[in-house]
Amino acid sequence: MTDSWTRSREGTALGPEGDAGDAWDQLEREERAALRRVAGLTTELQDVSEVEYRQLRLERVVLVGLYGGDVTAREAQLSLRELAALAETAGSEVLDAVTQRRAHPDPATYLGSGKAAELAARVAALEADTVVVDAELGPSQRRALEDAVGVKVVDRTAVILDIFASHAKSKEGKAQVELAQLEYLLPRLRGWGESMSRQAGGRVAAGAGIGARGPGETKIELDRRRIRERMARLRRDLKALAPQRATRRASRERSQVAAVAIVGYTNAGKSSLLNALTGADVLVDNQLFATLDPTVRAVKASDGRVYTLADTVGFVRRLPHQLVAAFASTLEESQGADVLLHTVDATHPDPDGQIAAVREVLREIAGGAPSGAELIVFTKTDAAEAGQVAALLAAYPGSVAVSARTGAGLDALRAAIESALPRPPVEVDVLVPFARGDLVARAHATGEVLSETYDAGGARLRARVGAALAAELTALGP
Repeated sequence: MTDSWTRSREGTALGPEGDAGDAWDQLEREERAALRRVAGLTTELQDVSEVEYRQLRLERVVLVGLYGGDVTAREAQLSLRELAALAETAGSEVLDAVTQRRAHPDPATYLGSGKAAELAARVAALEADTVVVDAELGPSQRRALEDAVGVKVVDRTAVILDIFASHAKSKEGKAQVELAQLEYLLPRLRGWGESMSRQAGGRVAAGAGIGARGPGETKIELDRRRIRERMARLRRDLKALAPQRATRRASRERSQVAAVAIVGYTNAGKSSLLNALTGADVLVDNQLFATLDPTVRAVKASDGRVYTLADTVGFVRRLPHQLVAAFASTLEESQGADVLLHTVDATHPDPDGQIAAVREVLREIAGGAPSGAELIVFTKTDAAEAGQVAALLAAYPGSVAVSARTGAGLDALRAAIESALPRPPVEVDVLVPFARGDLVARAHATGEVLSETYDAGGARLRARVGAALAAELTALGP
């Protein structure tokens, strides 16, 4: 991918919003008259050769998006830059990116038939083999645009699903991705030729006449049935895995171990932060959606308490609804967490938009506001300008700025996490016999030990602990 893009003949990447009255009408006519080139398009990948699963060759793609109505020019540019990073992560070479000003997509060909013809000429000139649309296309829209441009057309949802399919490693993650892919594919099956034509079974259909007899199920109907059967099988498999997650979660709840989940936009540095805080060796890569399967590690606080720290899948604007549903189980770590470490890339041009996107997905998954306390953590501060970091910290009071690479700010983050952890509700003052040292150890691991002294009878323990442990301790007597 080149470092810069040819600017449009008007000298701007995307047209201005315009003025009212005649000036606005003239500007709108001019802007709708041509596709616009996106200037200065960059992605978060430094080198497309970093994509680990690249095979024979790169697909050569052209990106397409719309702006106007509720979508501003700047929002469209940011979205296309993100789509470029997604396309590169999926193994493509981005040749060009264009936008058109339209209040609403054309219901037939997304861009409109005339602009689709212009796009076809540009695709042919660049020798591209794929067009990627920055939206979720309907089945008929995709087919019509594909016929108009003469090359394969995919939408944003298909690109994200492809990345998830390449990165999923666990049995559960693979099943969830396959289920999401099949849900996306089912309404988009396309028939070709007589093998896909509808045929009557056994008896001639009313009024169909000679030639309508057939096996009763066409190839496309067979494909649909097989897809539905496979989806049912995957749902059963995922349901069978649910008790394992519930058992692990119940075990943590019984032990009163506090839970902290790292959430945030994709490529915001969540895995790097987990490694820096715990010494884990989780995969870190400069790719979108490098982490799909959750990783949980135990961390010991400065006061002796133990809490779990979970790395979760990253979010993205307009996350396909199939993935929101399919990954609800993977994101359960964030639903039941006591603290949410909301990581935000301090170097990103639109951190506010990323924060809003993550919060929206969390609300959708939880069916409302998440129960855990939110702690915003601005990452990659070693690569950000000092003034930008200061502005972000001022805009979000209580937030923390860190660099996993240099270690700056990690001590402040640990202190902020410990301060946000819930305090055990019950205070006890008991004498614990030496034979029950396990209870003392649990008090240190899951509660706050206020004082601890020893005499001939055992350990005099004064602490704040959970209700279950408090009941066991008080049963020992005063």
